Amino acid sequence: MAKKNKRELRKRIDSFRYAFRGIAYIFGTQKNAWIHGIIAILVILSGIILSLNSFEWVLITFAIGFVFAAEAFNTAIETWVDRISPGYDEKAGRTKDMAAAAVLIAAITAAVIGLIIFVPKLL
Repeated sequence: MAKKNKRELRKRIDSFRYAFRGIAYIFGTQKNAWIHGIIAILVILSGIILSLNSFEWVLITFAIGFVFAAEAFNTAIETWVDRISPGYDEKAGRTKDMAAAAVLIAAITAAVIGLIIFVPKLL
């Protein structure tokens, strides 16, 4: 029984290691991830300076996470499409365009949330 629990614990630890490796890959290969990261840092610093309340922090945290999750899915989809369709293929290109559109939608949504929260505080 103890051996099985150790194996299960090892699997859980490995799953986190794989996830962190994925994050490192995204930041190591995707320039847009760095742009999103810099913007996230600026938003967090602005939130600290402007003393956001708990609910506003929840919205900001969700928005930042939403953009990074979309970027991760986009990178995964683009990587997979490049693997299965290394040459030009119209449907593969369309798939990659739609994945990129998801990141754009997430970024626009995050920007709107940011405007709703920050503009009244700055006025």
